[in-house]
Amino acid sequence: MTTKMRGDEPARTPPGRRPITSRAQISALAIRLFTTQGFEDTSVDDIAEAAGIARRTLFRYYSSKNEIPWGEFDDHLLELRTLLAGIPRETPMAQALVDALVSFNRVPAEELDNHRRRMSLLLGVPALQAHSMIVYADWRQVIAEFCATRLGVYVRDHLPQTIGWLCLGATLAAYEKWLDDPDADLETLIESGARTVADGVAALA
Repeated sequence: MTTKMRGDEPARTPPGRRPITSRAQISALAIRLFTTQGFEDTSVDDIAEAAGIARRTLFRYYSSKNEIPWGEFDDHLLELRTLLAGIPRETPMAQALVDALVSFNRVPAEELDNHRRRMSLLLGVPALQAHSMIVYADWRQVIAEFCATRLGVYVRDHLPQTIGWLCLGATLAAYEKWLDDPDADLETLIESGARTVADGVAALA
């Protein structure tokens, strides 16, 4: 007799409810579970069952549980790269960075609650920090590539890498303040931090 693992069987979906089959939907569902049950106490099986899909199907969308809260970040990173590439050359680098950071972090009003839950997890759950460092490195690289091109230097040079770190720090500081203060406006915080960085960058180019 052959015994099937739980992940080999399709999760039973309640009548009338269609399985969740997009990265964004799975991430949003998982974030709700992580928020209500705790990240450590929510298993991949719990997420798959709630989504109405098999465990192995879930892993076609995400390679690990730690990746799920990031949602479609890879797609957003490509959008950031495209956005920076489309900024006119005559726009000063400092202003280009402000425009890009504000645009990249702009969240539709109807998605703010889920985004707040997402960022609370990403910044507050120790188990997510290692994966977050990988994601942050990819994000910084996009910024560094843009700055290196503008400055006419290698992307691994100290200056573009420093600007990447400064932009990341300003962004994370804005998110921490936003999470601490329910009345704070995220876009205003992002722009304020970006302009602080831009004041220093403006002297470079």
